[in-house]
Amino acid sequence: MAEAVERSREEDEEMTKITDEFLEVFKTDACALKARTADEIAKPHIVFLSSPGMGHIIPLLELAKRLVTYHDFHVSFLVITTNEASAAQEQLLRSPTLPSGLDIVELPPVDVFSLTTDDMLVLTRVCVIVEESLKSLKHVLVELGNIKALVVDLFCTQAFQVCRELSIPVYSFCTGSIALLTLSLYLPTLDREVDGEFVDLPEPIKVPGCTPIRTEDLLDQIKNRKIDEYKWYLLHVNRLPLAAGIFLNSWEDLEPAGLKAVTENSFFKQIPTPRVHPIGPLIRQEETLTAAASNTECVAWLDKQPPGSVLFVSLGSGGTLTAEQLTELAWGLELSQHRFILVVRSPTNSSASAAFFNVGSEDNHPKAYLPEGFLDRTEERGLVVPSWAPQEHVLKHPSTGGFLSHCGWNSILESVTYGVPIIAWPLYAEQRMNATMLAEEVGVGIKPEVREGNSTIGRKEIERVVRIVMESEDGKLMKIKALKLQESAAKALNACGSSYDSLGRVVEEWKAEPKCTCIE
Repeated sequence: MAEAVERSREEDEEMTKITDEFLEVFKTDACALKARTADEIAKPHIVFLSSPGMGHIIPLLELAKRLVTYHDFHVSFLVITTNEASAAQEQLLRSPTLPSGLDIVELPPVDVFSLTTDDMLVLTRVCVIVEESLKSLKHVLVELGNIKALVVDLFCTQAFQVCRELSIPVYSFCTGSIALLTLSLYLPTLDREVDGEFVDLPEPIKVPGCTPIRTEDLLDQIKNRKIDEYKWYLLHVNRLPLAAGIFLNSWEDLEPAGLKAVTENSFFKQIPTPRVHPIGPLIRQEETLTAAASNTECVAWLDKQPPGSVLFVSLGSGGTLTAEQLTELAWGLELSQHRFILVVRSPTNSSASAAFFNVGSEDNHPKAYLPEGFLDRTEERGLVVPSWAPQEHVLKHPSTGGFLSHCGWNSILESVTYGVPIIAWPLYAEQRMNATMLAEEVGVGIKPEVREGNSTIGRKEIERVVRIVMESEDGKLMKIKALKLQESAAKALNACGSSYDSLGRVVEEWKAEPKCTCIE
């Protein structure tokens, strides 16, 4: 009994500490909150919450901006703050182009180094940080007040219990493909029905109503059921049916089978699956980029190249390669004789996601690790950029003819939105699923072949796929399909388009319901 009392006392002290920390941080926003006009206060108020990582923050922020700009909402965007936030994230959330009515609110900071260990994988690390950060969520929501709804990503599902206590509806934002959502919804059933590891199954995973998923393409987080990453992922997807709705960053023309399955298949109806709202493709818009970004060396160099002649090579905000693989990639580009922009990071001896938490911050000198003489030999037709390039500007530039990509969902959406075919080079998470879908279902990509027993893609294979995309008839067909998707994406987002209307229906529901006063 004494132990229970002592534990209770310690928990009370911890909550008091959290509350005090929150109030101290929140004071920085107090003046801005008090300065709101009566008109702003009267607007419907939606709160967003994203887990760390640019791949999650960017699409949620784009939806938040749309609600403010096109639908006259007031939005508070909650930011999980740590002592290892990337420079790219800081730049994005402090952009002077964010619209008035979109408030960035930082949660009390957490000390990552006291919570995590060096051997933690990325998802476990993210989930531990989120778990600690959301201890202050209730206090934040109470202070904000008059909240119509909270929109969270998959790794912030602790919010469901908090918002149940406050009678605030919670919507989940799926930052990946519809295919990933259907697999995630099916995972609890797989977990109950399958013994052993999923990767050892003799046949592909048959998600009801969807294209079967080869076991080698399964996302990393579910390949080993004994590790913490799997347990965290299963915990979060088990909570998805609690959502008031699920936003999908996709549209019917890109993933028709998956959308039909999740809306019509009896399995998903029985879970039950919350109502889904396809509102994509939401990608970072040009106005969010600074003038400096649009005038970078990349864009100036592209302006001097022939139309459709440049291959853009970028492996995402967190992707890295081994020294051996980076050497083969450089040689493959050189052998192809095609123009290229190569965005590179220092090679890694650890995981492919090694740069996840420090994008835009790392010390990087390409001459130290690229093949000797490579920069000099390719100077006339190649541009090497350390760490970061303005991807949206590069992909939409008329000189860009192909994209060698890690197949993160945001990068895929940007590529098809600008009509650019893809060389699919998946690194981690669900990227292998995305790569297979692009190559075998959508028809806008090609995957390099990897020899059995060798994880490194050789230079001759890289030369081959570059030539296919940039100069062959198959490459031209990929380009035609990509351009059709570009047209379809624009149509979906325009007034009366499918994605515009899907978001509009949710907006009407939010505006029609009386304001929640339970936390005033």
